[in-house]
Amino acid sequence: MGFFKDFKAFLMKGDIINLATAVIVATAFGSIVKSFTDDILMPPIGLALNGVDFTELKIILQEAQPEQVVNGETIAAVPAVSINYGNFIQLILNFVIIGFCIFLLLRVYARTKEKEKESPQPASPPGPSAQEQLLMEIRDALKAKQ
Repeated sequence: MGFFKDFKAFLMKGDIINLATAVIVATAFGSIVKSFTDDILMPPIGLALNGVDFTELKIILQEAQPEQVVNGETIAAVPAVSINYGNFIQLILNFVIIGFCIFLLLRVYARTKEKEKESPQPASPPGPSAQEQLLMEIRDALKAKQ
């Protein structure tokens, strides 16, 4: 029972809960950025490149071979061998866009924190005037004589 109690305590630590929350939010944020990239940003870029879809860009090293029958024996189909650099370019663009969005969010957050520091603090009440200070000294002197 001690093992499970320790494990439960570990899972309920604030750091683990914060990490889990961050992962969930990051996953949702990644989906939003992926949609932005795939559905909004890439179509105009593809149009500018004559309808090229980045994910379809590749260098074919060996063409695919269809299934063949030679002398009554069936030779299995061989898939094409290719370097799919277009998907890699797409993922790099997604990474740059996500990085830029996070940069903007952190920049706004940092500026908000700076403004909180710069905002004027409530002024402390002014100290006693010279006349009030003199009256307090006289009062203290009279108390001391009694």
